[in-house]
Formats: sequence, structure tokens, C-alpha cells
Amino acid sequence: MHIFITGGTGLIGTALVKTLIRQGHDVMVLSRNPLKAEKKLEKQAKFCTSLQAMKSLDGYDAVINLAGEPIIGKRWTKKQKERLCNSRWNITRRLTELIKASDRPPKVFISGSAIGYYGAQDNNILTEKSGFNDEFTHQLCKKWEELALAAQSDKTRVCISRTGVVLSKEGGMLAILTLPFRLGLGCTLGKGSQYISWIHIQDMVNAIIYLMDMPEAQGIFNLTAPNPVTNKRFSNILSATLYRPRIFRMPAFIMKLVMSEAATMVVDGQRAIPQHLSDLHYRFIFEHLDEALSALLKGRKYKKQLVGSGSQKGING
Repeated sequence: MHIFITGGTGLIGTALVKTLIRQGHDVMVLSRNPLKAEKKLEKQAKFCTSLQAMKSLDGYDAVINLAGEPIIGKRWTKKQKERLCNSRWNITRRLTELIKASDRPPKVFISGSAIGYYGAQDNNILTEKSGFNDEFTHQLCKKWEELALAAQSDKTRVCISRTGVVLSKEGGMLAILTLPFRLGLGCTLGKGSQYISWIHIQDMVNAIIYLMDMPEAQGIFNLTAPNPVTNKRFSNILSATLYRPRIFRMPAFIMKLVMSEAATMVVDGQRAIPQHLSDLHYRFIFEHLDEALSALLKGRKYKKQLVGSGSQKGING
């Protein structure tokens, strides 16, 4: 397949591009710095620097949109909120325009979103049909999804991936949490009862490829493992995996002082489950957090899973 990817040098994108290339696909990556991107990705990947010069997406079988300013790491000032929105909305809008302008448009458009769509929901179990709280993360994701869904037609199916916390030893939340735990400074964040809807990077990549290959897949998908855990439970399992104590609790008000509104990402939670992915009979490699953390932090091996059609294999296949 000929596949066009944005966000190909991010945490998810890097793993996805390398997997697709190993499977024999032809991959074009949007990057403002092709030389830097080439060092990070497989050399077989191709690169383009701008969407503006393109007139269509003719010739591509699939488009995967993962671009966006990292949502954690900076305070959500008014200016930062604009960056978070524009970095997602502008690229998604342009991709939809190019798909609509194509004589032979891609068969599938997979576009990112996040379980932040639902807003803070306490302990409510969230499927793709659940309601939402109208706060910043919902507003960001709502328009992001609407821009992508506008590309839907009888020639192009659209899949929206509402992603949870992606666990990878290469970066993201796990990398942030692991260092203090290794130093014996592990803690529970906030009250500890808020849920973390997580997914192992291998299942994240496999699920995207599964959606790409399944002709009946379209609409909204929670890309999270089927067993979310509370923050306290997450901390206990991480502590046990690293053989390090969990001594402290970081009060919510301190997190809010440090992170301002962005603290909602760790202080509040979403208990999302992948109902639509399960309906399509996707089989997770990592359903439980202890298995996922053991694989990532101890290198413990688990049975590989075939994904997609034919004999295509997942990230470690």
C-alpha cells in the first residue's frame, strides 16, 4: 500500500512508520525537517515538507493523521491552547481538502483524537457513544474530529482514534513517571481514584493497522486497553514492577499550581473502554497493566499477534 502519514516522528508515528515499512508498505511522511526525520525513521521512508504545494492525495491508499503539538509539558496559556488547536485543526482541514480534491482518493483516512473528548468523567465507564463535559479538551477534540469526518464519502472511509495514555519506554507518560520511581520518589497523583485509560505502544500500532485493513471499520474508536486502572493502582503496579517504593501522594492543588489547567490530564481521569474495537474482534496483546509494564520495563516477552489482513504482523512481528 501507498500510505501518507503526518506526525510520523512522534511517539506513535515513529513506531508505526517502522512497522509499516517492515511490512513492505510504501510510506510518505510529512516533515518540516526531512534530514532529522530520516535519522529517526527507517531509511526506506520518503518525505515531503508541505501540504500546501500538494493538489490532491491521488495515488495514496491510506492517510494516517497523527500530527499535533504535545499536549503535556507546557502550561495551558491562551497562546499554548491556540498552538494545541491549530497544530491539529489546520493539518486535518488541509488533508480533508486534499482528499476531496482527489480523483482517486485514499480508501481510508485515520485521524487522531483523544479520550480528552469526554472531559472529566469521574468513574463513569466511557464507550464511543458516551456523553461529554464541555471543557477545553472536548472543544479541541470535537472540532478536530469534525474536520476529519468531513472527508467521509462512498470512496473514503474515516476512522477517528480517540487515544488514551500510550505506554512506551521511548517517551510519553511512562518515561516521565519512571525516573522518580527509580529514585525511590514514586507517588500517587491527586486523590488516586481517577482512572487512567492506557494502551501499550504495540497495541496502539497494531490497532491503527487493523483499522486501516478492515473495510468495515469506520467512525469513532477508543484506542485504549480494555482494563483501565485507577492512578493509585497504576502507581502500585509500577512500584512493584520496578521493585521501588511508592511513598508519597502529590495533592491535586500542587499539580494545579505547577501545571495550571493542564493538570486536568493527570488529576481528572477518563475510564474509557474500546467497545467499537472489540466489536470488530481486535485481540489485544496487552489487556492488563502488569503485563504491559513487565514487557516494557523488564523486557518480558509475550505472544505476538497477527494484525490486519493476510499474514501481516504487528510491531514486533
